[in-house]
Amino acid sequence: MKSATPPSPESSRDGGDIELLPAVLEIALDEYPELDAREVEHALHTLADSLRSTVDAAAPAGEKIQALNEFLFVEQGFSGNHDEFYDPRNSYINDVLERKLGIPISLAVLQIECARALDLDLEGVSFPGHFLVRVPMGDGILVMDPYHRGRSVGIDELRQRAQPHFGDRDIDDQQLFHMLTPASNGAIVGRMLRNLKGIYAESEQWDKALRCADRLVGKGLSSIEDVRDRGLFYLRLGLGPHAVADLRQYLSRVPEAGDADSVREALIEAASQRISLQ
Repeated sequence: MKSATPPSPESSRDGGDIELLPAVLEIALDEYPELDAREVEHALHTLADSLRSTVDAAAPAGEKIQALNEFLFVEQGFSGNHDEFYDPRNSYINDVLERKLGIPISLAVLQIECARALDLDLEGVSFPGHFLVRVPMGDGILVMDPYHRGRSVGIDELRQRAQPHFGDRDIDDQQLFHMLTPASNGAIVGRMLRNLKGIYAESEQWDKALRCADRLVGKGLSSIEDVRDRGLFYLRLGLGPHAVADLRQYLSRVPEAGDADSVREALIEAASQRISLQ
């Protein structure tokens, strides 16, 4: 995809942005407390070093991109988990490296980290639906889909993908380029945590859903809906007194929200609970 005026990468980044790989490893450690994070980091760096050894450092960007995708998705066999998309293991970087299966955002993290070995400025894109990656190319950008072996995605397909998330309205160039703004590392980590939060809530694993919501809030990556969810997860776990502040904050910030009545009922229930002393 080419554009004469692509959005500036700096538009969604700031000096306080978190480091991507350490934050992704923290998410894995939440699920696997005994995990050796240094070993996982070493495995990823070894993978990137293997890629670097096969590519001429002076090669043009297009050749490097082709080599990156060939290496990851053909030689190494990484792929999207089309059979079990909502398996939480698809979101943990250690599982992705071991099983060679992932979802768009975890495969994007793998692409981004390996691209560093080739001095490619690969950036994540928090696109509606599936996460994508982009790289500057001349006077425009190339957009790729890590879930489908890094294939490029043209402007017409991007519009088609976005439309269902906007009431099937037509998407103009300005709206589309805004959607293709590079995601900060914080935004990537936040989206990974929200994916996991949703998966665990759907399967009623309230302790794990709470863990994800709590990390979102604690890392400063939360929306007001994440605060609400943390309160509701506390309540589901019988920890009503811990839920009160979150539910009150939600109602204070968005008193006219569509779910305000149900959240008020939850707040009343939370406030009536007492901490049980064992």
